Amino acid sequence: MSSDIARHVEETPLVDTHEHQQKEPAWLANEDDILRDIFTNYVGADLHVAGITGDGMRRLMDGSDPDIEGRFESIRDVWEKIQFTGYGEAVRIVARDIYGVEEMTGAALAAQNHKTKALRQPGERLRLLRDVANLDHIQTDDFCWPCPPDPAGVEFFLYDLSWQGFSSGVIDPEAIQGETDITVTDIASLKRAIEAIFAKHGPTAVAVKSQHAYGRTLDWVERSDADAESALQEVLTKPGEEIDVATRLRLGDWCWARGVEQCIEHNLPFKLHTGYYAGNDRMPVSRIPSGNLSPLLAKYLDAKFVLMHISYPYNDELVAMTKHYRNVWADMCWAWSIDPFSSRDFLRRCIHAVPINKVFAFGGDTGWPTSAVAYAVQARNEITRALEAEVAEGYMGEKEAKYIATRIMRDNQHECFDLEGTRAALNAAHAAAE
Repeated sequence: MSSDIARHVEETPLVDTHEHQQKEPAWLANEDDILRDIFTNYVGADLHVAGITGDGMRRLMDGSDPDIEGRFESIRDVWEKIQFTGYGEAVRIVARDIYGVEEMTGAALAAQNHKTKALRQPGERLRLLRDVANLDHIQTDDFCWPCPPDPAGVEFFLYDLSWQGFSSGVIDPEAIQGETDITVTDIASLKRAIEAIFAKHGPTAVAVKSQHAYGRTLDWVERSDADAESALQEVLTKPGEEIDVATRLRLGDWCWARGVEQCIEHNLPFKLHTGYYAGNDRMPVSRIPSGNLSPLLAKYLDAKFVLMHISYPYNDELVAMTKHYRNVWADMCWAWSIDPFSSRDFLRRCIHAVPINKVFAFGGDTGWPTSAVAYAVQARNEITRALEAEVAEGYMGEKEAKYIATRIMRDNQHECFDLEGTRAALNAAHAAAE
């Protein structure tokens, strides 16, 4: 029987702080069959570790082959090994909640394949995210600077300004010139260009996002203009050539700091990927702990830093960082599907160690709305389990548990992000473009 806590968690709109959602035209043009839809997310990584062959994965995802039943049954033995991981659970939720498949068999999947066409209709993407997943809004990182209004839902689809390239020490003078009319020749002109990018796109951005931990350490060192100048000149004079790590770090640290300063100026939280890598066989764990960020956090106490993915597997370290630094928010985006048990434990530890206004409950971190629906279901289930355990073990009553749920699911995000200002700027830009 559903508890009052479960009903409250189910009914509370959930802010989605992190997605890579494709836009409406891509969704409408997509011709994925049911297998490609339910397996085009993170589950491929677990299948790889479980031993799927390259040919097996290619056949599973070959949309030109109409044999849905045969394609699934060919990898069913591997699927059964990972069906209860967080990624596997999300696949089962998509199959059940979107397609009505109660048992994962080739025949059952083939029988529901016709439903994919009905999903690729105008407005269906918004319906799945807003009405089925019950999301308050979503914040998408689509790996670029511009954050224009999304006509599919101006106040619902919000976007992050990407800072990955700059933080990695990657400078594209042609792109910067096209965006700002500034020719980057030295560190002073690069600084003007950074300011121009924020002046142009900051008002319609909901945040700034960087996942440069995939390519460099999260450790940050303060760099002088002179240090950055020498690194910049090497990058500018060797276009397309390999640049050594030390040079990239000198320039990347400098650009990263300038981005943080602009975030303070424009009241934008700075989101940072911490912890686990997507994919397989390429994760240098010394790069990814949130503790590497301590020098940056201490330097810029007036900035808002959103540290993502519970810094898995360094979960306890992020609890400590969020408890210690007033300018840190812990974001549980993606974490529920990486490791549901650890994420539930992380939430309970935060409840007893961290001011509850410093935790964000959810982000799907996926490209398609069907997967985001599943990840939202997964998050709600685990939030409910965590809070019900808190009540059952006598730490709090149901009233307090529901207060925490509302806080982490919606209220904290509304306090941290300037949603009113962002939406006003988006509506103005949308009206001007019509």
